[in-house]
Amino acid sequence: MNACNLRNLLLSLAAVSFDVLGDTPRPTTRLGTVVLIPAFGDVTQENDEARLTLVAEEKDKDKLLAASRVNLKIKQGTEAVKRGDPKAVLRTRGYYTYPVYADDTPQQPAPRPRSPIAWRIGQYLEVVTANLAGLPKTVAEVQGALGVSALSFSLSAIAGRRLDEKRTAVAYENLNDRIGAVARAMGRSPGDAVLESVDLDGASAFARAPEGAVSQSNMRSTLPAPPVPGGEPSF
Repeated sequence: MNACNLRNLLLSLAAVSFDVLGDTPRPTTRLGTVVLIPAFGDVTQENDEARLTLVAEEKDKDKLLAASRVNLKIKQGTEAVKRGDPKAVLRTRGYYTYPVYADDTPQQPAPRPRSPIAWRIGQYLEVVTANLAGLPKTVAEVQGALGVSALSFSLSAIAGRRLDEKRTAVAYENLNDRIGAVARAMGRSPGDAVLESVDLDGASAFARAPEGAVSQSNMRSTLPAPPVPGGEPSF
């Protein structure tokens, strides 16, 4: 698993005024120079959560038999996941039933309703886990009953909140550094600067995120399902 790099625009626009009066109390009317300063927070955090989607699917002429086998596979897969990862959060979803028709049915002069030759039935089991080290072993055990439909890695809610705090701190540190640089370039003291306003949501059109910036919701890396069952897959 590769670490996800978050480079978000935290302080998109800070309006800073440099008073011409120095340390003298500022009058109501602004007399200084207003400078718009973009600041950025760039932090790195490894994924600590995985979302695994498993699927059971059966095809049979008898709809009840196909449904029964799907139910049994979901039960077996659920038990296998619980044995390998007791703290994982499981949820079933997406139960589906589709009729299967013969491809070589001759065309009749007058179209008539076709009868299905079989039924395809399936259901998904979604697993959310923080046990990334044991995930390959868990998948290897459950593949006897269920197939892997999708797998993605992301940050947990707690890790995301902590990352936002770090990112905000880094962005404000960057803002202070830029204010000092601008003040010195203008021949002024950083203490002369007065912070007028700060835009935290990135809505300002004056500042743009650096190239390659990604949002927290898009930092997931999706991996394909193992092509051949058997053994522990590599994530």
